[in-house]
Amino acid sequence: ALCWRRVMGVRWYAALRSSFPILTWLPRYNLTWLKMDLIAGLTVGLTTVPQALAYAEVAGLPVQYGLYSAFMGGFIYCIFGTSKDITLGPTAIMSLLCSEYIGGDPVFAVVLTLLCGIIQAGMALLRLGFLLDFISHPVIKGFTCAAAVTIGFSQVKNILGLKEIPQQFFLQVYYTFHKIPEARVGDVILGLCCLFFLVMLTLMKNSLGSSEDEIFIHISCVAVRNALVVIAATGVAYSAEVTGHHFFSLTGKTAKGLPPFKAPPLSETVANGTVITFSVFSQDLGGGLAVIPLMGVLESIAIAKAFSSKNNYRIDANQELFAIGLTNIMGSFVSAYPITGSFGRTAVNSQTGVCSPAGGIVTGVIVLLSLAFLMPLFFYIPKASLAAVIICAVSPMIDFRVPVQLWRVKRLDLLPFLVTFVVSFWEVQYGIVGGVVVSGFMLLYIVARPKVKVSDHGVLLLELDSGLNFPVTEHLSRLVYKHALHVSPPRCLVLDCAYVSSIDFTVVHELTELLKQFELRGVSMIFAGLKVELNINRHV
Repeated sequence: ALCWRRVMGVRWYAALRSSFPILTWLPRYNLTWLKMDLIAGLTVGLTTVPQALAYAEVAGLPVQYGLYSAFMGGFIYCIFGTSKDITLGPTAIMSLLCSEYIGGDPVFAVVLTLLCGIIQAGMALLRLGFLLDFISHPVIKGFTCAAAVTIGFSQVKNILGLKEIPQQFFLQVYYTFHKIPEARVGDVILGLCCLFFLVMLTLMKNSLGSSEDEIFIHISCVAVRNALVVIAATGVAYSAEVTGHHFFSLTGKTAKGLPPFKAPPLSETVANGTVITFSVFSQDLGGGLAVIPLMGVLESIAIAKAFSSKNNYRIDANQELFAIGLTNIMGSFVSAYPITGSFGRTAVNSQTGVCSPAGGIVTGVIVLLSLAFLMPLFFYIPKASLAAVIICAVSPMIDFRVPVQLWRVKRLDLLPFLVTFVVSFWEVQYGIVGGVVVSGFMLLYIVARPKVKVSDHGVLLLELDSGLNFPVTEHLSRLVYKHALHVSPPRCLVLDCAYVSSIDFTVVHELTELLKQFELRGVSMIFAGLKVELNINRHV
């Protein structure tokens, strides 16, 4: 009985550690880890604040909603996450996806966050993380490149100080060029100066070596460049405003202080008195309830896997799915819009030597302090400076090497890449769906038309290179009739099944019919290399 209780105790503790990953590293936490986590958290915090303000602009929301979305992930993920490096918060891609569905309405954004969180947490509990495996790498790359172009160009209007530019990409391109004569000189000069400064810091960072001093400068460039540009631009804009010169388009009025912790609104009364109910919210969000949760999880888990491989530890994909879902659910209580893992901020976190997810708590505190004390100053942030931050953040996502790599490895993979890339300029969600559909058809074709080697060794030999599933039955029958049954005289056939790992009822039925045809013609069909577990002979 004592031994049984010990076994049960060990099992319960293992289950507890699996559900609350904080229990795996907290007992080993020490002062060295604390020092490194403080440095990493502070560094990421300085990167997060200006990026969060900028990404709210991409989502079409007031800038404070970027900060509302940037702090909850640090606290929740610390308890439930399995990667020490990843940081959760608003990102360029999620902001772009959200802008397609929320129409600049914060209430829609908060409801979307709640529903995304419920869907993601539900997927984790039902162990549905495998669904992400059906989104192929060419689709992801095509979407990422298109999103980077779309996001980057959407900020050109802020660099030029233009207003009333449509959201749809092709209309945006047309009206941006059409309205160039209306560009504000102050915004253009400030935006180009910010871009130049950011590019110079990026080039400086890339030219550094691997010594400790150069690594420190590299981290400093990454961490403070965005904050430095925004602070300097805000100082210039503030000086112009107090002297009565309105040279720049400013962020404008922002809500002061921390967001109230309250249940997300499940209805909204618009200006004309119409009440929008929760069911209407759900219908209007439509496909966003599939695209946004899946892309959020896909982006985050891909980043977590990349850094876990780099730093030699393992992650639990379903636990990551649950952590993101719970972060979104709790984020909806503080008016956040949907979040995911950020590659750029995760890279900064890793490079600064973070030792545990506790670094996210420090980042969360930095964001909360900004909300508590700096919100009045955000009024004077020029939109051109935020646009420069966004353009420099998304430009590395445009990878011109991808089409070349796809061409070298498998040229057919260019098809889902190009479909996703091109269609995403029309509607982002349709680009993803189109790419997944094309990839799915390619996968189904491979299943339905496996490679079959036909050779003659006195008897006819058919060598199969994959499983026998129902889509392949017609193809297999056609080959058998063509090479063995419809020739004169009919020939014996050896079906080499050495590489066949699975079989289904439809195939068994078709093989039975083929055996009857061979018997009628007085020849034989023999199965070779069968695995014991398939036991086709018994079924036939």
